[in-house]
Amino acid sequence: QGPLVETGGGLVRSGDSLTLSCVGSRGRGTGWFRQAPGKGREAVACISSSDHTSYYLDSKMGRFTVSRDGAKDTVYLQMNNLTPEDTAVYYCATRSYLCSSTRSAYSTWGQGTQVTVTS
Repeated sequence: QGPLVETGGGLVRSGDSLTLSCVGSRGRGTGWFRQAPGKGREAVACISSSDHTSYYLDSKMGRFTVSRDGAKDTVYLQMNNLTPEDTAVYYCATRSYLCSSTRSAYSTWGQGTQVTVTS
């Protein structure tokens, strides 16, 4: 497993959208996590090696979409209608096949990309 690289973060306003990219997953199960200042790292969404998707933040249902482009070796996290509560460093991570919301289940992590949402 090579390195993972996240891109796409930035400074946006409430109601805006962002799409994060994670390159290097090589078809493995790929999870998105986030860590806000002073808080623990929490699972956001995941796509398995068979492209089954899972979402872990009930309040975000329908606003976040995870997808994969195998030809580009890229997993995306589309985030819509962002709020200041979405401000965090977003990480992608991989594991062999299935999705998991548990941080320790993932063996490889990217360096993270900062998302800041202003009101």
